[in-house]
Amino acid sequence: MIEAIGLSKFYGPFAACRDVTFTIHQGEVVAFLGPNGAGKSTTMKLLTGYLAPSQGVARIAGHDMSVDRIAGSQKLGYLPENGPLYPDMTPHSLLDFFAEARGMSPDRKQERIEAVIELCMLQSVLHKPIGKLSKGYRQRVGMAQSLLHEPDVIIMDEPTAGLDPNQIREVRQALRRLGEKKTILLSTHILQEVEAMASRVILINEGRLVYDGTVADLDPEKRGLEAAFHRMTYEEAAT
Repeated sequence: MIEAIGLSKFYGPFAACRDVTFTIHQGEVVAFLGPNGAGKSTTMKLLTGYLAPSQGVARIAGHDMSVDRIAGSQKLGYLPENGPLYPDMTPHSLLDFFAEARGMSPDRKQERIEAVIELCMLQSVLHKPIGKLSKGYRQRVGMAQSLLHEPDVIIMDEPTAGLDPNQIREVRQALRRLGEKKTILLSTHILQEVEAMASRVILINEGRLVYDGTVADLDPEKRGLEAAFHRMTYEEAAT
């Protein structure tokens, strides 16, 4: 459902990511890890067609996102780290706007808006201006928008950023339910989320893929994911 084949993005002599290759199959929930500046967000933007690769191919549900982005986007829900929202709109009017833009029928639109409102727990803020909402609620509005068209593939960049512990727990529960049927690539800095939600980890450092495997195999010595992360991104990179 998600394929990265030799993905590279160059800005002059600087490589934001270089020769990144992996495949994610239907029904997998995969954590995408790496330190700040490692190339995670760039790779996700390449996968979603937001950026064009300098080299390589990104496919969503079989669609090459460089040449068939519209068809691929119909299968994709994307939540960037700071998702674009219209601050003067309310969550309900924003969802209505995006449903109209996607050409949903009136019945389908009402059904999907009600579904994502419940899933993302937006009932109490439906008619408040988005610009007046907390960062956590704005994040949930962005998540609702990305799930509105019921995509098969979901890519989320730091979906729990700015949420309090109760909200984080609720979002984790929502993602677990989604992961029963959807394919999810989840970027996060919170290693507890990896253990709570993901069965597989893709780790990138300095623009290159350095690990692709199970959560258990990332930490074979049972020293904790924080120690494993430090070893893969700092100790081994320094040698």
